[in-house]
Amino acid sequence: MANRDADTALSAALEGTLQPGCFTLAPQDLSGPPVVQPYPRSPKLLRKREPTAAPLTQEQLSRYLEELKAEEARTEAHLQSLKKRRANIVKSVEVMKQQVKERFDVMRAALQRDEQAVKDSLELDRRETSTKLNQVIKDWQQHLSAVQKNINTAQSAMAAKGNATPSTDLLEEVSCHKKSDTAEESIRLNQERFQDLLRRLQQISTDLQAQLQRKTFLLDVSNVVIDNVTSHPQIAITREGQSICISPEPIGAQSQSHPLQFDQVYCALATSPITSGQHYWEVDVRCCPAWAVGVTYCTLQRKGRDKGAKLGRNRMSWCVELRDGRLTAWHNDRHVVPTGIRGGRERPGTVGVLVNYEKGHVAFYDADGMELLQEFSAKLTPVFDRVHHQFVEPLYPALRFLRPQEGQQGLGPSHMEIPDLMA
Repeated sequence: MANRDADTALSAALEGTLQPGCFTLAPQDLSGPPVVQPYPRSPKLLRKREPTAAPLTQEQLSRYLEELKAEEARTEAHLQSLKKRRANIVKSVEVMKQQVKERFDVMRAALQRDEQAVKDSLELDRRETSTKLNQVIKDWQQHLSAVQKNINTAQSAMAAKGNATPSTDLLEEVSCHKKSDTAEESIRLNQERFQDLLRRLQQISTDLQAQLQRKTFLLDVSNVVIDNVTSHPQIAITREGQSICISPEPIGAQSQSHPLQFDQVYCALATSPITSGQHYWEVDVRCCPAWAVGVTYCTLQRKGRDKGAKLGRNRMSWCVELRDGRLTAWHNDRHVVPTGIRGGRERPGTVGVLVNYEKGHVAFYDADGMELLQEFSAKLTPVFDRVHHQFVEPLYPALRFLRPQEGQQGLGPSHMEIPDLMA
């Protein structure tokens, strides 16, 4: 009974409290201090709070230990292999150095023998000339002695009292005026032979230096193969892509128009680009009266005949070219007379091209004598556009047959070939 009375009283109190209009939501007082939110748990604390994994069993520990030991053995074996390779590299380099030294020792020995032979020849010439001159000097000394003796005899007779004169027996038979023999003029060193020797030695030295320089370039030979898809339709490509000539008519599949095919300019590019390192190749131009040899970006224009499609007439290409017997070097539609020794006075038979991609350097050589024709570098010539002090795209070796001047008909017999320098 008492419990029922208590429940009734509690219900009445709650009903009074929840009467309409008596229950409201008051706005929060924002003027008080802000509620401080707890910092997020750090990953370290979260990791600590993560439940720990179950301990490994004895079998799992044993298997894990075996895997670690196997990995240790593999690592040690690999390290030993690397150390052995390092030792082999050092040993191989020492062997190579010795072989190089032997080759140069042979050349030095040959030079020393030849030098000694030349010196011996000059010494023999000196001895022969000196022997002849000694005989001539001896004759003149005898003549001088006889003249001096007669002078003394005559002076003594003049100093003696009286008019007595010396008899002819006291005077030697000697002419008062001895004429020099014409043979004396021929007794001299053979200067003409010596000068000819110096000229030949100079030529040998020049050729040797050229061969040594070419030897260095040949270490970076590139296998240049002409692309038969993008070359001009009238360029015939033979000898596995390393020989090109002009054909009167379009060649087979090349007559099919290709987006990257030259349609007006008689130009051809290589198949493989240069993207790094140093590269060297040569082009035989003896059978071509007018040509251009160079390098270009792939973005060289392929259609039409304006400057964008011609080697050296834009910022995408560099070249040397021969037209009307005059050699010039081109880049960015500006040209210079080559700075090499031949410098445009003589046409090269073979053009060597050296590219150092990282340095942004292109050099053209007369490969027959390794004489520098022209080099393009931002530090060396204003022809090289300073925007291209480093190459920004892959480079392609490029060849071009130049059209004849006005009044001439056709291209005539034109042929260029890329020698196989790796043979």
